[in-house]
Amino acid sequence: MTTRQGSWTGGTLAPRDWLRPKQAARAVFHPAWIPDSLDPAVDTLKKVRLIAGTVAAVGVYTFVEGGFAFEEVLENMLTASVVLLFITPLTVGVMLYVWRRGGTVRALRVPLLNSLKLLLAFVGTIVLTVFVWRLAGGAGFLVLLLAPVALWLTALVVRGAVHVSGNFFGTAGVHRCLPPLLATVTTWLMAVPDLVTGDLHGLSLAMGVVFILGAPLTVTGIALLEMVRLEQRYGIRLAAHPATLPRVPGPPPPMPPTAPPYVPQQGNPYGNPYGPAPHPPQGDPYGNGSPYAPPRGNPYGNGTPYAPPQGNPYGAP
Repeated sequence: MTTRQGSWTGGTLAPRDWLRPKQAARAVFHPAWIPDSLDPAVDTLKKVRLIAGTVAAVGVYTFVEGGFAFEEVLENMLTASVVLLFITPLTVGVMLYVWRRGGTVRALRVPLLNSLKLLLAFVGTIVLTVFVWRLAGGAGFLVLLLAPVALWLTALVVRGAVHVSGNFFGTAGVHRCLPPLLATVTTWLMAVPDLVTGDLHGLSLAMGVVFILGAPLTVTGIALLEMVRLEQRYGIRLAAHPATLPRVPGPPPPMPPTAPPYVPQQGNPYGNPYGPAPHPPQGDPYGNGSPYAPPRGNPYGNGTPYAPPQGNPYGAP
């Protein structure tokens, strides 16, 4: 598989970019070693699913439960972090057991460690954000100092969630089919407890089941579509060890810079086989000041400049 090598941020993040949550989130949660996507159509579906899920969650908290409970959102973030911290390594471990006949784990050590670092970075950022918000709530005068930090961390987590939902902690660097598989397992694991405990978020049974099952069903459909396209177009199967998969085409090479408009070559590239071009004679060959003036005087010697010659030029008969 082709991946981009180099530092975590790719060497393109300037110090002032850390003040911008958007730039910092992309550098931290979508590092340079994550391979480029092979199917832009599936990426578009992922974005639609993420936006729809966010709108649904905010709508339930705002309209169903009678208000946006920020404390409950923070608790759900911590719960999701714990789930990710355990379910992601467990799912990857199961797949390593499935792949054991096609290759060794040692060949995947570097991308596995990178994915684990990214997972720990995201979970740690969520825990830090929750801690800063709770500290700012009872800090009194210090809230003026902690509030900007809490807002910056919140924006970082939101932007980071967008990135990790697409690359799922860089597991595409291990196997291209791991991100859709992990997204499916995680969403079902988050939905099943609500169904078992009967926590329907204040909705009726029918609406609650539809709401709770809507997210995992949508994610599962998108994941199956992605894995089918990967197998049909690139020969990438989930059950195959990454070392046995065919190499996928890398990103297209950069286009050369646009050439300037064509300008005809100046001069004669073959030289002048006929010598230098003729020039008008310098000076007056007739001695009267102008090179093209008629000669002065009578060329016939009879006193008048242009008078015909006197007498009979042929003599007397």
